[in-house]
Amino acid sequence: MTEPDLNLLIALDVLLAEGSVAGAARRLRLSASAMSRTLSRLRTATSDPLLVRAVRHMVLTPYAEQIRERAQNAAFEARAVLRPSSTVLNLATLERTFILRSNDGFVVTFGASLIAAVATVAPKVCLRFAPKPEKSAKSLREGRVDLEVGVLGNMGPEIRLQTLFRDRFMGVVRKGHPLEQLTAMTAAQYASFGHVVVSRRERSAGPVDDALAELGLTRRIAAVVPGFSAAVAVAQASDLVALVPSSFLINQPIIERNGSAAMLHAFELPVKTEEITLSQMWHPRSEVDPAHRWLRQMVLSVCRQRLLE
Repeated sequence: MTEPDLNLLIALDVLLAEGSVAGAARRLRLSASAMSRTLSRLRTATSDPLLVRAVRHMVLTPYAEQIRERAQNAAFEARAVLRPSSTVLNLATLERTFILRSNDGFVVTFGASLIAAVATVAPKVCLRFAPKPEKSAKSLREGRVDLEVGVLGNMGPEIRLQTLFRDRFMGVVRKGHPLEQLTAMTAAQYASFGHVVVSRRERSAGPVDDALAELGLTRRIAAVVPGFSAAVAVAQASDLVALVPSSFLINQPIIERNGSAAMLHAFELPVKTEEITLSQMWHPRSEVDPAHRWLRQMVLSVCRQRLLE
């Protein structure tokens, strides 16, 4: 009986995930011609074209769509079996790169503390923070991300999650802004200024606008930026009002520190919005991995410690 070439399994997983020969070649660090030859061998092995051309792009065949998740799971299990035994986790010698997907606010607030805490006990571990352009479990399912941090979206029922902390939105303006002088800000006063908001999907309206609408008010959105750091920078240099999570203000010059004058003023919103629940999410494949479990505990501990400082 002829055994199949199990090296093809990894290539199959990447090809079906990328949906293109060029993309798979980049991920596997092969030439396009070598990847094309591998696809030819996979077609022979499966008796299916797997990828076919549709106008200018390649698309998966129905059979390829059917086996995509199975191929991904099989490739993951194969890699896990061939890793060194992780029965005993030795953090001092652990060599691994963990990929965490989060927004810039999490990295700015917790990144340095998390990196330092990890380096103290596991000096050979590397944390790679990846951008988060959308809420999707695709990267977790495909094994391209180890951990996702953020507000739970449509991640799917199989995704595991753990609450890190609960947060709320606050307003931020530059020092000397007219709103800083108010002891009891009204919703109308808040809405009378221009605003800078954060959105990865170019959407400007949110819970604050819904709360203002209930009072018959609207605010003027003067700018939409992709991250909280950018929103604070714009507010600091203008009369615009920024909206950021309370946790993001931990590292911001809100109060006087070491003789340096505060450059920003933060205030509670004059309207009520729901709390934000920040969670860490992972795929069930990583549930019992000792190194992954250790990383999750580190993230949880660092977040809670930072909020207590």
